[in-house]
Amino acid sequence: MRSLLVVTDAWHPQINGVVTSLDRLACELRDIGMRVEFITPLSFKSIPMPSYGEIRLSLTAPAVVRRFMERYACDHLHIATEGPLGLMARSVALKTGRVFTTSYHTRFPEYVRARFPVPLSFSYAWLKRFHNAGQGCMVATQTLDHDLSSWGFRGLMRWSRGVDHTRFRPMKTRVFSDLVGPVFLYVGRVAVEKNIAAFLELDLPGTKVVVGGGPQLDELRQRYQQVRFTGPKQGDDLAACYAGADVFIFPSLTDTFGNVLLEAMASGTPVAAYPVMGPIDVIGDSRAGVLDNDLRTAALKALDINREHCRNVAHGFTWRASAEQFLQNAKKAYQLPSNLEKPRGLDASNSTALHP
Repeated sequence: MRSLLVVTDAWHPQINGVVTSLDRLACELRDIGMRVEFITPLSFKSIPMPSYGEIRLSLTAPAVVRRFMERYACDHLHIATEGPLGLMARSVALKTGRVFTTSYHTRFPEYVRARFPVPLSFSYAWLKRFHNAGQGCMVATQTLDHDLSSWGFRGLMRWSRGVDHTRFRPMKTRVFSDLVGPVFLYVGRVAVEKNIAAFLELDLPGTKVVVGGGPQLDELRQRYQQVRFTGPKQGDDLAACYAGADVFIFPSLTDTFGNVLLEAMASGTPVAAYPVMGPIDVIGDSRAGVLDNDLRTAALKALDINREHCRNVAHGFTWRASAEQFLQNAKKAYQLPSNLEKPRGLDASNSTALHP
């Protein structure tokens, strides 16, 4: 396999784990000589997604997406998201008999339920139909694998994540030296599904810091005026925030992995989180963090964790290993029965696997 085409509705300038994972995947595969192409919202007119203004919904047609796919002529197709571009690429692939894989990055049923009274069973039924049509759905953790299996997802493949150990590292310069310590840090999207208020409500010594932007930022700034809100940070500025904190707080109950957990650990900063999907898989019994249903207890206990140990645990996760795992999954897709679940109305003759 010499070339890969990734179709994604999540792309720059968004700052999130999906974009980071795909970006680093492309870098690693190009380093080993593969050609990697993308179809993203940057190529089309788009509109902001309601309640998620940073996410752009592409305005195009399947025929246009098909022309992009034919122009790139890549060996393997990977559909990373379930948005408009993902839906159109899936439709084209099924009609033309293209082998493709998908990946499950975001627990959208839980995100939707946090905003609207939509039953989980409805959302998961739709997502299951989307992903089961391919030759494999890549998931980041064992916990997510078990969860999706219980909803009827098939062909699940493991695709873990990595961290840039050069960028995210311990630093002598303490960016929060003007704050009363200890410093408890959150990094990520500032939105209701991230459960940030559970962190901000904790009775903790020192100072709480929130790094990131999102639809809930203004609301939380007004409610918690004693908290330092920095807005979004990237690159070395973000790395300095991780390294300058005493404990990284991860209050989310809905993330599938949590790349930020690895970034904090690589910076030498211990983690405090709930014992849920993501932290269970990344932190587990590594002693690089504390998992507890009482987040305050976890935060205070994490203060005693050796920072060098956190860094050492993070060294077990690399982007090269992540890319190699992805590549093995893509190759395996050509050994599996084509179209694990065919959509209604498609003729079986259109579902023959194509081999590069």
